[in-house]
Amino acid sequence: MSKAFAPFSFAPDLIAKVHMSLLAWYAAEQRDLPWRVSSDPYAILVSEIMLQQTQVDRVLPKYRQFLAAFPTLTDLAAAPTADVISAWIPLGYNTRAVRLQSIARQVISDYNGRIPDTIDELLKLKGIGRYTAGAIACFAYRKHVATVDTNIRRVLHRIFLGLEHPDPRANDAQMLELAEQVLPANEAFNWNQALMDLGATICTSNNPQCTSCPLQQSCQAYVEMRQYSLFPSGSVLRQLRKVAEKKVPYQAQPFTSSNRYFRGRIVAMLRSLPVNERVSLALLGPRIKPDFSESELPWLQQVVSGLVRDGLLDVTEDGVRLP
Repeated sequence: MSKAFAPFSFAPDLIAKVHMSLLAWYAAEQRDLPWRVSSDPYAILVSEIMLQQTQVDRVLPKYRQFLAAFPTLTDLAAAPTADVISAWIPLGYNTRAVRLQSIARQVISDYNGRIPDTIDELLKLKGIGRYTAGAIACFAYRKHVATVDTNIRRVLHRIFLGLEHPDPRANDAQMLELAEQVLPANEAFNWNQALMDLGATICTSNNPQCTSCPLQQSCQAYVEMRQYSLFPSGSVLRQLRKVAEKKVPYQAQPFTSSNRYFRGRIVAMLRSLPVNERVSLALLGPRIKPDFSESELPWLQQVVSGLVRDGLLDVTEDGVRLP
């Protein structure tokens, strides 16, 4: 371990107890998810990209539809980008669709169509980070590797280090070291899936269901939360989070006035046009915003420029269209 992580050490019997409790819980309570029964690295890649910033219940129907439209990596690489974006909607964050197709094309050109099976090679794919590389190596190729997503980070932090609010006690690199330290032998697949399931269903961000948790007796956060009279409600975590928030007053911007909202409106409107038909910005503005005025053209140009940079739009002097 690094020197920065040295203060954190755990008794072997504690780690063994956590292994036994969580794996037994997962064997009985695991979620039935289609990508878990697949050994196709491409299908698992699709699921991992879809699950970024999107809940499982929204991903499930689109995952099946997307694989029906593009059943192989070669199909995805060869498809028009506009078709890929259309098949992705309405998951949101449509840049993920463009990135997924870019990965497919890189695998075709650089790896003879076979998704790499090592973390080092997976990280060479543009748009693949450490979590996704670890997930593919573990879930597709059954490699004995640790990986850390939002749920895994939260669960491991609470079990071994305690409450993560107001300040996490470990950074990203240290959390990966922790995940590697406590990875059970020959159980990487089930262990990583179990951590994600626990984080998604019981050890949630705002309202953990500690009284139903299989790790209650081993969890450092549970020990800390018992000090509060409000336990086990999520009020404790919400109060602790407020301590860490900036003191500057902040009012959330309504989603319907955000650039992300209008990016989605632009892509959806262009999907309704005949193939290759373009629309000028002057006409596009009122189509996505009924009260659009000429003074808002610079703003619209900025939103469109962002979509172009992300590979979601094609623009010329004649207007914009899907790529």
